[in-house]
Amino acid sequence: LPLSLSHTGGGGGGREKNPSMATIVNTTEEEPMLAVVRSTAQLAWADAGPEVADPEVARLCAEAQQHLLAGRWLDMATLMLASADLLLLSPSAPDKAADLECILTVICNLVTMAGSEDEALEIAKLICAKLTHQPPADKPTLRIKVLFSLYNLLPSLSGKAMVYRKALEVAAAAAGKAAADCVVPTFKNIDAFVAYWGIGKPEQRELFLAITRILKDHKGMTKDYFKFLNKYLATFDGSAGDADAIAAAKEEAAAAIVEFVKSSDLYQCDLLDMPAVAQLEKDDKYQPVYELLKIFLTQRLESYLAFQTANSTLLQGYGLVHEDCITKMRLMSLLDLSGHCSGEIPYSAITKALEINDDVVEYWIVKAISSKILDCKVDQLNQLVIVSRHTARVFGMPQWQSLRSKLGVWR
Repeated sequence: LPLSLSHTGGGGGGREKNPSMATIVNTTEEEPMLAVVRSTAQLAWADAGPEVADPEVARLCAEAQQHLLAGRWLDMATLMLASADLLLLSPSAPDKAADLECILTVICNLVTMAGSEDEALEIAKLICAKLTHQPPADKPTLRIKVLFSLYNLLPSLSGKAMVYRKALEVAAAAAGKAAADCVVPTFKNIDAFVAYWGIGKPEQRELFLAITRILKDHKGMTKDYFKFLNKYLATFDGSAGDADAIAAAKEEAAAAIVEFVKSSDLYQCDLLDMPAVAQLEKDDKYQPVYELLKIFLTQRLESYLAFQTANSTLLQGYGLVHEDCITKMRLMSLLDLSGHCSGEIPYSAITKALEINDDVVEYWIVKAISSKILDCKVDQLNQLVIVSRHTARVFGMPQWQSLRSKLGVWR
């Protein structure tokens, strides 16, 4: 299981065992943690002049000494984060990015010194609050790296889940490719993470929604965006306890429908069976979008053309191209014919359903085969398409029952 997160590029690999801290300060014989406090204070107050800086550095070091001797790690974290905050806000902070990353990593190490999991979790919450409450464009990749380090150090599974969500929060707020690239590689392991953390449906829902917001505008991730929209919508089971939350999922339900219709690779989905999507049927704003989904999954080209005539503005508003929709709907209509035939489809049925001429029937058959949604042979002499396999547009209970019957016959 991918139990740790890499902080060198944001991947889902193993933990770095010996992260370098050579850029902080030469600690000589001084207690390393006090040396870090001193270094942080000096960096934070470097522009204030010795008259102001020296007393502040001395005060912070004395306070840190007291926390260290008393084992007050939560107070130590609060003190160190306050100095780090001054460094984050410093005009010269960009020149001290390496120092800042190492300092924050040392602060994260406080969770391993805590006397209990609860104390470690409280320290982690302090660190997360500091890192997430910065301006979105202020060093997001650095903050994500530090959060990944914190994730690896925390013993608590619920704490790990919380820190990972905070890293997603930073990446989403930054709205930049570099920040997204730090977390996107970990998404392939998300099912293993969820099982490892043991989080419930509400937490999973929050997690999947955060991922969709990162992937939405990330180029080349359309399939993954649709996949996580489905994961998010599938967390709603239509129970009374979901009543308020499911109403907030209408926008994502509509987005999933639009992504399905847009995609030239997707010809099957379970969206119609999801309560979060079904609620759109009675919603004034999204009812036409739900109707469009039903057309693509249960009807043929003729129905789409009638819908488009009445709702052309709506389709344009969602960025749907009419010609692309016609292409996909013709393939969907061919799948519908395949599901209702007895293994043979006459050319005449195809020309009627797809609204095409006889001379392009084989073009559409080849297109369906190349899209891997149809396996068949063409009998040109008798003008028949002999179907051996086709993709079912929906795969619900009737399809499972049909499969069970076929397996019974074969056995």
